[in-house]
Amino acid sequence: MGTTPTPLRRFMDYAVLSVLAFVFVLPVIYLFLGSLKPSDEVLNGMSGFLPTHLSFDNYSAVLDSLDSDSTGYFWGFMGVSLLLAFVVVTGGLFVNSMAAYGLSRLKWRGRNAVFTLILLLMLVPFESVAVPLFYMFNDQRNTLPILALPFIANAFSVYQFHTFFRSIPPSIEEAARIDGAGPWRTFFAIIIPMSKPAFASVAILTFLIQWGSFLWPVLMVSDPSVRPLPLEISVFQGQEPPDWGQILAFGVLLVLPVLVVFAFFQRWFVQGVASSAVKG
Repeated sequence: MGTTPTPLRRFMDYAVLSVLAFVFVLPVIYLFLGSLKPSDEVLNGMSGFLPTHLSFDNYSAVLDSLDSDSTGYFWGFMGVSLLLAFVVVTGGLFVNSMAAYGLSRLKWRGRNAVFTLILLLMLVPFESVAVPLFYMFNDQRNTLPILALPFIANAFSVYQFHTFFRSIPPSIEEAARIDGAGPWRTFFAIIIPMSKPAFASVAILTFLIQWGSFLWPVLMVSDPSVRPLPLEISVFQGQEPPDWGQILAFGVLLVLPVLVVFAFFQRWFVQGVASSAVKG
């Protein structure tokens, strides 16, 4: 039986956690404040944290500079990134959850071998297969489907769903089977509603990975009309002379959708993390 922490111990724990949280959030504060400052005041070291000469001029400049056929359109880049993230996240939730359900709850020959292969795929970094994939799909360059399809099936997502599904009592499915529900109805009517924390966790992690994807678009995209935001910000940063205020404003615009997605799924994500910690 665990002991109740003393008030001093609790205070020390919160103090340490607060300091660590502050350290981790400092770059975000610097990013936001820098996006509101003139370019010549951005790279001033610690004085960059001083809230002076703030305005939204950098944001207006970014949107104005990316508003023509020659440069591409900012909202076009944003739309491409949102579309790719939507396809990868929704497709991944459907494909990976079904694969995990078949591996964790259905009995069939070779199931353990397939699951072991999936675990081994988690050890293979994407960088090691990016060049072979480039030569395989070279004829599909500058198309939206090829930017999304390689990332829908994900070994780590299958593993996350598999771990959660294994924690669901088999008696629930046995009761559904007695009521006449088959595997498909059991999965969609019972398993999915019970697995919101797992779906939220996978959705957030998949969105983060896809939203920040850079290597694959570098290899496969040369047409600005299908250029996602992470690739466009590298092009924008490479312009001479660099305007760091505008670059940081672009960075804030790149981060905002991530914050919105996390805020939307936060409750179920925290539940998933807590349940994983309890099981561990």
